[in-house]
Amino acid sequence: MNFSSFEEILDFAIEREIQSVNFYQKLVDGEVFPASRNTLAEFVEEEKKHQHLLEDFKNGNRTVVEYKYEWIPDIKRSDYIVDMRYEPGMDFAEILRLAMKREEKALRLYNALATKTDNPDCIKLFKLLAQEEAKHKQTFETLYDDHMAKLGD
Repeated sequence: MNFSSFEEILDFAIEREIQSVNFYQKLVDGEVFPASRNTLAEFVEEEKKHQHLLEDFKNGNRTVVEYKYEWIPDIKRSDYIVDMRYEPGMDFAEILRLAMKREEKALRLYNALATKTDNPDCIKLFKLLAQEEAKHKQTFETLYDDHMAKLGD
C-alpha cells in the first residue's frame, strides 16, 4: 500500500467500507432465517457508520469524536480459518467464518493505515476504526462458537 497523499489513504479506506457494506448487504439479501438476517443487517449499518465517519473526515470534519478505547480480547478463531469466497447458499457457520476473516483483515488494514500518515487526527480515526473492527471480529467469533456449540461441536 503506497499512497501519495492523505486523501488517497482516506479514499482507500472509504472504498473498503463501501465494499463491506455491499458484502454484508449481499449476505442479508441471501439469508432466509430472520435472526441471521437481523444480525447481518446490524453489520450493514455498522459499516455504513464507518463509511460516513471517513467521508465526513475527508470533507473537513476532522474532529474525531471522543471514544473510549478498551482492550478487545482476541479469541483468534479467524487465525485458523482459510480465506473463503462467498457462495450463495452457504450455511450460517460458513458465513460466520467468512465474516470473521473479513473483520480480521479490516482490523489489520486500519492498524496499517495508521502507520501511513503522520496526521494525529487521522491516526486517532484509524485507531478508532481498528477497535471497531476488533469488536466486530470478536462478535463473529463468539457467534460462531455459540452456533457450533448448539450443533454439538
